[in-house]
Amino acid sequence: MTQKEIVSAILRGKIPPRIPVMPITMMFAADQIGRPYGEYARDHKVLVEAQIATAEKFKFDYVSVISDPAREAADFGADIHFFPDQPPAVDESNALLLDKTRLAGLKLPNPIGGGRMYDRIRGVSLFKEKVGKEFFIEGWVEGPCAEAADLRGINNIMTDFFDDEKFIRDLFEIIVENAANFAKFQMEAGADIIGVGDAAASLVGPQIYEEFVFPYEKKLIDKIHSMGGLVRLHICGNIGDLVENIGKLGAEIVDVDSMVPMKHAREKTGKDQILLGNINPVTVLKNGTPDLVFAELRKCFEETGPKYILGAGCEIPRGTPDENVKVFANFSKTVEI
Repeated sequence: MTQKEIVSAILRGKIPPRIPVMPITMMFAADQIGRPYGEYARDHKVLVEAQIATAEKFKFDYVSVISDPAREAADFGADIHFFPDQPPAVDESNALLLDKTRLAGLKLPNPIGGGRMYDRIRGVSLFKEKVGKEFFIEGWVEGPCAEAADLRGINNIMTDFFDDEKFIRDLFEIIVENAANFAKFQMEAGADIIGVGDAAASLVGPQIYEEFVFPYEKKLIDKIHSMGGLVRLHICGNIGDLVENIGKLGAEIVDVDSMVPMKHAREKTGKDQILLGNINPVTVLKNGTPDLVFAELRKCFEETGPKYILGAGCEIPRGTPDENVKVFANFSKTVEI
């Protein structure tokens, strides 16, 4: 089986011959080819080169266009700061929707209009051309809570949940419409799965999540499914109180960060949910030993069972030793499912 077929098997409900390997890499990947991260985030050709080199070197089963959360925000018109060797960042002090009345005039960006969204789509196309038969290709969009935080500012959006329900719902509707459209173009370009990043959702409590966030994450996932796509949901942070509802969203893959025991995630999401994670990216993966990484992966696997994909709780940090990262593939080969 190719790496792509390994991932496809588990997503079709089959037990693959080994555990798939799909850790997130961004700055770590750029470092593999010696390119500054600013170039990785702004030039799809650099991103594709780095992802392929990383997947080949560490025997990962997929490549991804994930780079930073400011793609959609930039094309909506947000003020983005770029740095030579760090991820781009939204200027929250001058957030696009700092004045909420601007929402009424907010226009959906054109994903192929030449902006940052188009650069990501071109990355997917280049992956398809270069490694489309070998590796599983992951597109990426921002979830409703994360994108709202980028457009409005994280502190503002958290108070809006209490102060302005209509604004929240109107904003989430536009965000979901844009994300679904962005996902469509990536799938047409060759993405096999769409990652949905919604980190800000981990900051809300169960009641707000159920009332406001869950319905719009569900709507986005359903839209991607209706277009024939698959979904990997990534909410880094402590989602322990949310994970039961997250398991009801229907995402094919749910990432679990290191704050949440895999046993808890399995109990709350059920036996059929594919879980990915969740070793600590810093204390275990970056600062630990290969033996510790192996032991933590074994613990994750034992707590989740066969519906499991290898990965860290979040991004593999820059500076992580190669020998620690190679443990993912070694574990996959040596542990019987």
